[in-house]
Amino acid sequence: MITALAAAEAAPGFLSPTGVEIAFVLVGIATLGAALVTVTTRQLVHAALWLIVALGGLAVEYLLLTAEFIAWVQVLIYVGSVVVLLLFGLMLTRAPIGRSPDADSENRLPALAVAVASAGTLVWVVVDAFRTTWIELDGPAQGSTEVTGAFLFRNWVLPFEALSVLLLAALVGAIVLSRKGGRAADRADATPPREDAR
Repeated sequence: MITALAAAEAAPGFLSPTGVEIAFVLVGIATLGAALVTVTTRQLVHAALWLIVALGGLAVEYLLLTAEFIAWVQVLIYVGSVVVLLLFGLMLTRAPIGRSPDADSENRLPALAVAVASAGTLVWVVVDAFRTTWIELDGPAQGSTEVTGAFLFRNWVLPFEALSVLLLAALVGAIVLSRKGGRAADRADATPPREDAR
């Protein structure tokens, strides 16, 4: 009886949450709310700003999981690059600032069904894979810069470099395509109107 009680006290449980776990759940709810507003709003600029909130919430979740390296990568790459690129794209294409009727879709129910099925599958896979897995906090944290860097540059050097080359090629392609379209528009604007022959 005493050994069973000692084992129950030593084993981690979900009935006595700590402050970190409570903060994790609260930030997760706020992040989920921001993500829902991102995909349901009809104003493109508001969607981009709510996307910043959602991605920032994910960075906070990574910090609460002691994965500070992944959290800063999330902030630098997604919040600092992807969302800024999205906002620049909205400004350069002169997207409408207010409500946009073109941003609405008639496929809401199929999209909702696919989203619910994908979320359910993802939750089931994660719970099934990590049901009995616990992180040991005695050594260096699994998400720390030291552990992540050693794992990344020992086992995943080639895919990491291939991904960087792919992103560079996509960036160069986007610049080339935007310059071609810009030159055509400039030529059309620079062409003087013909005067009708009298």
